Amino acid sequence: MLERSHLLIVREVEKQGSLTAAAGVLCLTQSALSHAMKKLEKHLGTDIWLREGRSLRLTQAGQYLLAVANRVLPQLDLAEDRIRQFAQGERGTLRIGMECHPCYQWLLKIVSPYLAAWPDVDVDVKQKFQFGGIGALFGYEVDLLVTPDPLYKPGLHFEPVFDYEQVLVVARGHRLAGEPYIKPRHLGEEVLVTYPVATDRLDIYNQFLMPAGVAPRRHKTIETTDIMLQMVASGRGVAALPRWLALEYADRMDVVPVRLGPRGIAKQIFLGARETETEIDYLKAFVELARASSA
Repeated sequence: MLERSHLLIVREVEKQGSLTAAAGVLCLTQSALSHAMKKLEKHLGTDIWLREGRSLRLTQAGQYLLAVANRVLPQLDLAEDRIRQFAQGERGTLRIGMECHPCYQWLLKIVSPYLAAWPDVDVDVKQKFQFGGIGALFGYEVDLLVTPDPLYKPGLHFEPVFDYEQVLVVARGHRLAGEPYIKPRHLGEEVLVTYPVATDRLDIYNQFLMPAGVAPRRHKTIETTDIMLQMVASGRGVAALPRWLALEYADRMDVVPVRLGPRGIAKQIFLGARETETEIDYLKAFVELARASSA
């Protein structure tokens, strides 16, 4: 019978590179580990590893077991943690994944009252994921995903929490500052500053520039909003950001927002969660607070 211990062994051998190292991490003797896996191979009727000199190579069956281990073990670990927390009268940690770089300022406004209302819940924020934001939800790396671009997959639920407009931010004295709206051709002469996100996921590209067959003179990426807008204010580039964020910086950094196209680019921010967990009280409370705070 396939057991959790077998999945742990497969994952750890792949991570450590040898049976001996994996046995040490799992607090087993090498002979006990080998015996357990040989027994499993006999039960399954196929090899898990092939020995190549001193190294082991996973067979096709072994690769499949490794994929199962990477998917199932985090779920079991999370389930144990949550059951333990319930038994001890605790709530645990709400892990939030961010796929929206400019949303940190918005998130801070939600986290502060949330922590006050739920003193037995901690909040952790992650921005880098092994397999992207959607993969982080499926892989139980995070419990909520903040994203402007939801991917509707079976097993996931996305809740819209607020609307915003994507605009171009320029220095107050920039030649485009007085335009009623920006046309794609205007950016052909500009240095476009964005967060370090793939261009096919940037609205300024996929909804504005690419349909018009236009590219900026140069594309520069910067991780932090403050540095990005300091570059814009000094006339070293232009940036596409949410209007609400641009307005927060407008006075102290001498920048102004300008509409992209005659109708603008309308966007929404969503909170994504696994469907099986949308009714967890402290998770549901965060979503409700986010929606109310943005109304």
